[in-house]
Amino acid sequence: MGGLTEAKLRVLAGERSFGRGLGYVDEVSGVEFGDGWIRASVHGTERYETELVLGGRKGKGPAGTCDCPYGQEGNFCKHLVALGLTVIAQEADLPRLRESVWDRARGLDTWLSALSREELLTLVRDEIAEDQQLERRLELRAASARGDLAGIRFRIRELLDIGPFAQYGYVEYADARAYADQAGQAVSAIRSLTGSGRASDAIALSREAIGLLAGVAESVDDSDGWLGQIGAGLADAHRDACYEATPEPEELAHWLVTHALDEAADLTDIDPLDYEDLLGEQGLIALRRYATEAWTANRTGWAERHLLQRLAKSGRDVDTVIAVHAAAQYGHTHLLIARELDTAGRPAEALEWAERGIRDAEDLATVDTALVDHLTDRYTRTGRLADAVTLRRDHFAARRSLLAYQQLRAAARAAACWPPEREKALALLRTDAERAKGCGGRVLVDVFLDDKDTDAAWRAATEHGAHDGQWLTLADRSRTTRPAGALAVYHRLAAPLTCQTGNHAYEQLVSLLLSIRDCHRHLGTPDDFTTYVTDLRATQKRKRNLMRLMDEHDP
Repeated sequence: MGGLTEAKLRVLAGERSFGRGLGYVDEVSGVEFGDGWIRASVHGTERYETELVLGGRKGKGPAGTCDCPYGQEGNFCKHLVALGLTVIAQEADLPRLRESVWDRARGLDTWLSALSREELLTLVRDEIAEDQQLERRLELRAASARGDLAGIRFRIRELLDIGPFAQYGYVEYADARAYADQAGQAVSAIRSLTGSGRASDAIALSREAIGLLAGVAESVDDSDGWLGQIGAGLADAHRDACYEATPEPEELAHWLVTHALDEAADLTDIDPLDYEDLLGEQGLIALRRYATEAWTANRTGWAERHLLQRLAKSGRDVDTVIAVHAAAQYGHTHLLIARELDTAGRPAEALEWAERGIRDAEDLATVDTALVDHLTDRYTRTGRLADAVTLRRDHFAARRSLLAYQQLRAAARAAACWPPEREKALALLRTDAERAKGCGGRVLVDVFLDDKDTDAAWRAATEHGAHDGQWLTLADRSRTTRPAGALAVYHRLAAPLTCQTGNHAYEQLVSLLLSIRDCHRHLGTPDDFTTYVTDLRATQKRKRNLMRLMDEHDP
């Protein structure tokens, strides 16, 4: 059995799915055996088809597939567990069961071979009367055999019609799988045309079928992605037929571009460049020409832009890529163009586009920060350190953020001009703080903290205000130098926490208590801390988790 055991099933499925699979063992039916695989149906919310591959992939142990939603995501589901447990329970009977399956197959073949022509015809007619799907499959084969293109087209339209499955014009989730099973027969019919030497007809019908499928897609609940599988099948059938029939390159190029810009492209995921060998040089030129014409007619269309850029990049046509980017007029357009030119080995042009992005901006605060970073890096690498500082200075003046300050500092230090640049930057922040502009005071505090200038940060916080996080950082850094000030901060932050519940609040409060104790130690007033903690314990004694934390840390 390929080493199949309950322990391996538990590992493959996980405890949750393994436990659920135990309840589905009695729902396993129709077990079939093959060379290294076992299949069965498992009845749950619906009937699911499962398959265990006993050797696993590359001989690495058991694996399996199931068409339930969880199994389709690549998981070893409860239905596979149920099949595996069934197989394990029947281990002793497996050789006999396998032989029984093969005996039945041989017996059926022997019986069919012994029937006369009339008996076979009667049997097939009886089965057709009982099974409409079989009837349709045979009708397709018959139409293909007699070269009845109109008949095949009619049957394919029937197969893709949602009418028999739709209530009020919509195929619900529960019926989507059945519709997809029927639609999948259209793929088989088109492939059979290619196999019978009629690849040109297969090309035409696959294109029609793709259009029909796209036309009903909005009317099907395709939560499980069945239509995508049918679309991919039609795409493969179209490509195989093209390789067999070798259509005229210009016509193929036109269809590929038209399809790529159609909504049906989402179903098939056809990549025009997959046809590169068939198109040849002439076809590729036509492909790019049609894509260019489509983009010229609709420069704002995402599909048109994406297609032309992809084709231009494949042909190393950097100028076309740049033209498409330039027409888009997005905030990061200049950066994208600069990167494309850098990659193409055209650094001077790349630099010009990056600089143009800065020049064209009405407000440097709205410019993509990545463009500023890119241009600063180019200036630095080419030794233009003063230009890098100027750019960072202007960006900081527009942004007034801690990050912009840090970036200015890095550039100015590299250019050995940080002290004067720092004074200019601090002057801007002080002006903002004095005018109460935005969060100028808080940015000023952050800047001083980042510069490790705690005294200046404390003064800024006192004069212009700071948020609690900044005050906590200031207190933590100042416990030894200004314990009284830090103590006042800790007491203020602790007060609201005494009115809160929950472990997070308790942990914050105990952390503050440890800091308060440290301040009292530096002040030489440990008795005051003892009194504070004693009173706190008395008022908070009902909070058992808080008392436990205080006992553990002994503040």
